[in-house]
Amino acid sequence: MRQYDDPCGVARALDVVGERWTLLVVRELLFGPKRFSDLVRGLPGMSQNVLSQRLRELASVGLVERRRLGPPVSGQVYELTEHGAALRPVVIELARWGSRIPTVSRADLSVDALALALLTTFQPDGAEDVRITLALGDDRFAAEITGGRLEIVRGETRHPDAEIRTDAAVLRSVVFGGRPLAEAVSAGEAEVRGDAEKATDFVSRFPRPAPVGS
Repeated sequence: MRQYDDPCGVARALDVVGERWTLLVVRELLFGPKRFSDLVRGLPGMSQNVLSQRLRELASVGLVERRRLGPPVSGQVYELTEHGAALRPVVIELARWGSRIPTVSRADLSVDALALALLTTFQPDGAEDVRITLALGDDRFAAEITGGRLEIVRGETRHPDAEIRTDAAVLRSVVFGGRPLAEAVSAGEAEVRGDAEKATDFVSRFPRPAPVGS
């Protein structure tokens, strides 16, 4: 890892997380632990060798740890340590800042990148308290609005008001592309279980930020 040899706190932070791909690995772990194969799926442009190297580097500085899952699920997962989780507000604000920069990429958003985009574009004005399960392929996220504040974590929502079952690309087209949720449902590309009105209101809470300089 390259060093700046600069005592400034910004430089010292970048000594740890400034390498290419590092913060995107952190992004993929913000909402909870993941298997190596899930990280590969969320970072398709990153080689497995580089991913392994970044995980080792993050573990060596105490930001990531590896944990073995117990029965009935076997295998190992990577997760942020308490020190690594402290990067959450930094990554969220960086994503909020970056969301105003026009994109030319045609690549898909990973499910975790989409969840992060929801956090950074949420519009709380007039939002009622609601619990939504986002079932995006094999991934589940619990999205809860309480007191005008949105929280998203990996996992199931307890007693959800509604569940939206689709994939990341379709949800992105609904949330950020202006496609009506009802149209995606009619096309068989999404399914809403529970309160359809609350699900529709939820997906309307994420306006695209105005581009920088507009």
